[in-house]
Amino acid sequence: MGRILAIDYGTRRTGIAVSDPQQLIAGALATVETRELERFLMQYAAREDVSTIVVGKPMRMDGSPSETMRFIRPLVARLRRCFPAIEVVLYDERFTSVIAHRAMLDGGLHKMARRDRALVDRISATIILEDYMSSRQREQGED
Repeated sequence: MGRILAIDYGTRRTGIAVSDPQQLIAGALATVETRELERFLMQYAAREDVSTIVVGKPMRMDGSPSETMRFIRPLVARLRRCFPAIEVVLYDERFTSVIAHRAMLDGGLHKMARRDRALVDRISATIILEDYMSSRQREQGED
């Protein structure tokens, strides 16, 4: 069983989270400049066994795709070409930034730390990953 990587894509920066090899625990991995994302993922996948890449799917409140999807679709296509042995999935990321800010407040982070966009991106990626792993557990429980 390989790790699961989650991506909170941004046009400038991208947050990345990763699971442990048993796919039980999600943790923030890195924030990378988006132009370096694919190189980072290739290097990481060369060192670690990755079974799934989860890409946050930005949605509007009405369920329609947000403007950012025009960048996400080509990214997902490239990832599927670059990593044919790794499952690449889109997963709804609505509210992850709001939840990330709430987690930072609840965690007692000072105002300056909460302004750290790279930290917010990593936390958002971690929330996407936790949500994805929870949804898979629920689906497996229904089988």
